[in-house]
Amino acid sequence: MPSERFFAVCPRGLEDLLADELRGCGAAQCAPEAGGVAFGGALPVAYAANLHSRLASRVLWQVGHAQYTNEDDVYAAARAVTWERWFDARRTLRVDTTLARAPLGSREFVTLRVKDAIADRLRAKTGARPSIDRARPDVRVFAYLDERSASFYLDLSGEALFKRGWRADKGEAPLKENLAAGLLALSGWTPQQPLLDPFCGSGTIAIEAAAIAARRAPGLQRRFAFERLHEFDAAAWKELLAQARARIDERAQAAIFGADISTRVIEQARINAERAGFGSWLADGRLRLFAADARTLEAPATAGLIVTNPPYGAQSRPRSASVPKLMGEVAANLKRKFGGWTAWMLSADLDLPRQMRLQETRRTVLFNGPLECRLFRFELVAGRYRRRAADQTG
Repeated sequence: MPSERFFAVCPRGLEDLLADELRGCGAAQCAPEAGGVAFGGALPVAYAANLHSRLASRVLWQVGHAQYTNEDDVYAAARAVTWERWFDARRTLRVDTTLARAPLGSREFVTLRVKDAIADRLRAKTGARPSIDRARPDVRVFAYLDERSASFYLDLSGEALFKRGWRADKGEAPLKENLAAGLLALSGWTPQQPLLDPFCGSGTIAIEAAAIAARRAPGLQRRFAFERLHEFDAAAWKELLAQARARIDERAQAAIFGADISTRVIEQARINAERAGFGSWLADGRLRLFAADARTLEAPATAGLIVTNPPYGAQSRPRSASVPKLMGEVAANLKRKFGGWTAWMLSADLDLPRQMRLQETRRTVLFNGPLECRLFRFELVAGRYRRRAADQTG
């Protein structure tokens, strides 16, 4: 099959991990950039990336590239792309444009010109123009313009890849599933280690960990935009799905714990876990989601990893407690009861180590959406805290 060029978008800070993940899907020429990874391969490689990537937000197929000096050049470049190869006017369309130091006017006008170019091309080739649907389009096109060149991409994912298909609660998750998977990867967690999230919320980190332990491809419960394109290779996709299902290990052993002070939140986390296919894990204790206060929580094993996104600002529970006081009390409990554990905590509050009176042994820059955060690592030593020089990466 001919090699194509793709771009996988991910949370900033996870690019190198994503490149490794894509290589495991058969990708070639992986080139990490800010916010994602460019890569090459045949079209089924991009299918595999959508199916298997735990870190990507979406996968884009580059279908056009040209130099430009003004909006008319952008229109001409977009109209030159053979859009009719992949979809026709029966499909609804959405166009999104990113201007990165592009010497043009408004982004809205450039987006309109790209839309017009695609619609005019399809009308000339097929006799009809597609309808625009910004909410639930059949086909989504991304135009990326830097100072001199315009690149055009077809979205192969549809809904963002962090939407695994199991979340029952419709609210905005404070921690998206692909960032949760990134925290687990950065921590070095393996299913042989006990894992605890003492601020588990809707269960995102715990459920991601269970999926990793069971070797369940994150895309098995959902559909993708590439399935609606003319050149969709149904046979290759069927084979990828069969291989992914064959890899699942329903008997995988793990000790995964998620706690939260809110019984209502824990109930929702258990519903999410059941929807994700881990009802039997809840029943036999491989995955345990329970109500508990992180300030008094007992260690569920003699050693293991804590991976968590603790509250900060308005997220604090209970709301009457200030965040510094809360985290200080949590840290005191960790020092008393979790000697031998390692804690990884994602926070936008750079003052977290001081609040906890702990010296971090590593800090890594990550972005939770637009919010710049740090992933802090703390080594917990029984009886006293051993100060170590921080290995700072940001």
